[in-house]
Amino acid sequence: MNKRERLAEITRMIHKKGTVRIAEIVDSLHVTDMTVRRDFAELEEQGVLTKIHGGARSNKAFQYREFSHAEKYVHHKEEKQIIAEKAAQLIEEGDTIFLGPGTTIACLAEELQHKKLTVITNCLPVFQILSQKKTDQFQVFLLGGEFRQITESFVGEITNTILDKMRFSKVFFSANGVKESDVMTSTLAEAYTQKLALKHAIEKYLLVDSSKIGKDDFTAFCDLRDLTAVVTDNSSNEEQYGHLTTYTEVIV
Repeated sequence: MNKRERLAEITRMIHKKGTVRIAEIVDSLHVTDMTVRRDFAELEEQGVLTKIHGGARSNKAFQYREFSHAEKYVHHKEEKQIIAEKAAQLIEEGDTIFLGPGTTIACLAEELQHKKLTVITNCLPVFQILSQKKTDQFQVFLLGGEFRQITESFVGEITNTILDKMRFSKVFFSANGVKESDVMTSTLAEAYTQKLALKHAIEKYLLVDSSKIGKDDFTAFCDLRDLTAVVTDNSSNEEQYGHLTTYTEVIV
């Protein structure tokens, strides 16, 4: 195994497991301790991992800082647009839908060209996009409550009390990470609100670009096996696609 192949294998291992010990790489690849340390140093310079005592942690495995709506908006824009176009085709005239927070969901809001639709959201940017489309038969409702500046969405007791009385034909939501069968986000408050919306929907669609697959976050709020489908972009690799199809239908 040459150096390029070795670095690729270490990258694959660390992204899959989240953290690895030096001894694991030594045993698996039959190389010396010093070789692994040099490889770790090179991969750290490339931004692939962060060295920790006795091993390394994947920079992809856990999102330590929650990014704002504005920051997320510029990431993977092409992939989000592709996902939004596919998701819009799942919505039928006359549907009552819930749209959760997130930039991929905001892209979906921009895609909607329906004449007759009822949309409920707890995300201010999504509401602002949809409010421009409002007609007599295209109704938009914004749930109030405690405002989270970083995601520009409403959460908390007021939001959840109103949401608990509603029912939806379809819910479209996003996530910060998908690890094994867990769908994950950054806060308990947003997790609970999304979980409540999912509980009251007939069809449940997760909109997530391939960069989120295999990534951890703070808390899980639903299981892939409980979803109607995952809508993702076509840049997901064979391993990522195979992982998702283990648990649910995938639309690419």
